[in-house]
Amino acid sequence: MTWSSALKETARSGLTIERTRLEPLVAIRGACGVAIVIGGALWFASPTLAVSSAFGAFSAGIATFQRSWRPRPVLALAVAAGLAISTFLGYLVAAHPVAFAVLLAVWTLLAGMAWAVGPVSGLVASQMVAVMLVTVTLPTSILGALQHAALIACGGLVQAALIVLFPIRPWGIQRDALADALAAEADYARRLRHDPVAPFDPQPLMDARSAAAVTPRQAKRRPNQLSGYRGLAERVRPVLASLADPVVGAPAEGPERDRARDLLGAAGTVLDAVAHAIRWGKPLRLPAEAMAVLEVPESGPVLHGAARRSALRLIALLGDVVDSTDGPVEVAAPAGEEGGGRRHLRRTTMTGFVPVALRALRREARWTSPVARHAVRVSAVASVGYVVGHSLPLGHGYWAPMASVMVMRPDFAQTYSRGVARFMGTLVGVLLGGAVMALVHPGMYVCAVFAVLCVTLQYLLLRTGYIVLSACISAYVVFLLGIAGTEWSQTVLSRVALTLLGGVLALIAYALFPAWETPKLRDRLAEWLEAGGSYSLAVISLFAEPAARPPRRVREALLDTRAARVAWEQAAGRAQKEPVRHRGLSRSAERSAETALTTMGRVTMLMEAHLPDKDAEPNDDAAQFVEALRAALPDAVAAVRERRELDWSQPHEVLAKWRARVGDEGVAVRGAELLTDALDELARALTRGPGGRNRAARRT
Repeated sequence: MTWSSALKETARSGLTIERTRLEPLVAIRGACGVAIVIGGALWFASPTLAVSSAFGAFSAGIATFQRSWRPRPVLALAVAAGLAISTFLGYLVAAHPVAFAVLLAVWTLLAGMAWAVGPVSGLVASQMVAVMLVTVTLPTSILGALQHAALIACGGLVQAALIVLFPIRPWGIQRDALADALAAEADYARRLRHDPVAPFDPQPLMDARSAAAVTPRQAKRRPNQLSGYRGLAERVRPVLASLADPVVGAPAEGPERDRARDLLGAAGTVLDAVAHAIRWGKPLRLPAEAMAVLEVPESGPVLHGAARRSALRLIALLGDVVDSTDGPVEVAAPAGEEGGGRRHLRRTTMTGFVPVALRALRREARWTSPVARHAVRVSAVASVGYVVGHSLPLGHGYWAPMASVMVMRPDFAQTYSRGVARFMGTLVGVLLGGAVMALVHPGMYVCAVFAVLCVTLQYLLLRTGYIVLSACISAYVVFLLGIAGTEWSQTVLSRVALTLLGGVLALIAYALFPAWETPKLRDRLAEWLEAGGSYSLAVISLFAEPAARPPRRVREALLDTRAARVAWEQAAGRAQKEPVRHRGLSRSAERSAETALTTMGRVTMLMEAHLPDKDAEPNDDAAQFVEALRAALPDAVAAVRERRELDWSQPHEVLAKWRARVGDEGVAVRGAELLTDALDELARALTRGPGGRNRAARRT
């Protein structure tokens, strides 16, 4: 993609306004927290302290809207504490420009590294830098700095108290994650009716798993509806795929295929009903027509072989839901699920989270890490923006580095799209806020009311797009500075000019010091192949030795495969928006390789759905295939990284002998054949040149 095309695409995405589900009650609750803090500070203290405290309540409220599985009150308190510390440290050196510039560079570097812990931590750390830049411009003493820091912490405390006193959809984000996973399963079942090899996005299941992790204290209060359905979704998915697949399931045409379609449709109806019940905390209601389909027919189309086993297992799994219509669904975990019968996934406490965060920081503390390069980039830009902004005769020089810090992200596309959205949103926000100030000439308390209205709109429209968020924040800042008595006309001109300066600095920095994903695509693909190969080896090993069932081996391999696939998809998505020509992996090769590895994972999942019983006879042919694949896999992973041709000759030789002995009978041999076909497709995809032709074919 050329630079002009990349900039045009990212600008379009930054200016897009999304249609999303609004949460007015949550928005009003957060705005009330800001109103209480501003009103209390105006009544008992001063306008300057009111402005300072408003930033704390505002930022704490923003944090509670982020997609984090932590309790909302804990997030508000943690953000407020961080903002208070950041503000106080800034006040200590605010009178010394050189010392403050050094502190800003170090603090911004640490904030950039916070993205290694997660996106919520990165966003919160960026807010800490922004609040430091704003509040230290308000004149005060050391004692006043303590008051400012205390009021900022008080803002988070107020937000946390409101969440506890007025709960709105408690456990709502966990309910949504689990409901989304079940709804994705229902959609998958319906798509399988018409496309037996339809793809499935594992992201909803991954989100549901993350949402299910709780601390022991949370586990005591978790609603019963959130206790067992995720295990059901995990177990239903491979059964749905194995029933629909024409190779190991129902035939492609005929009465058996009709019966399979009916079962898939009924499964989709049941899963949708469960998703609706969980999302809104209502009793489960199922239509009688779907329940009739899930009964074993006394006459009519009858499934045979592996398809029959899949159908009976699907009916049994969905029957667990039916039998628990009036109460929670308690599904026994399969072998290896969540550590052998543990009722919930463990989540680290806030104190236990510290060593986890430190390990993440150490892991990313290398020059080749995109997070480390982002930290250096944003630190340099903030320092330059601070110096340039204060050297210009515009006033409010902190707006330039603040704009840079808030728009910069570890990847190119988000940085550029947010930069454009930030400038346009700021332009709209300050013009609207300035127009109100010019026409109404509001006093201190009226400015406070307008500021709270802007916060309400911003919380309400938070998920609609960054341009809307920027407009609301800009108008909010105009009215806050109006409380402190700042001239509005200077505010409008300065904020627009300095925001543009900060955005331009951020864009230039990424162009001069990038962290492109395109050259790393082969590494991401190799990681996916390695994880997918480990999953295939774990499953086929159970056909070779049915009695030797490691408790967590298959499950952990599946989770690693999902994580590697999502990492590849995210990297490929970012690479498509980068102005970088492909380096060894064309777009067509990307798509073909992704299809091959997706097929590999799907075939393995089908085999997992038909694992033999523990007392079944060992399969020597499967054992030999496992050894051949295990021997070939490391070299293939290295070949992907080093741009060499992949060699799957050894697994092919073993498979040929296996088929010569047993033919095409059995799920194991058919699965192994489909698996080698997928690996061959991967090899063909990676040996194609930029023109799409196969290099080996050209040599002949």
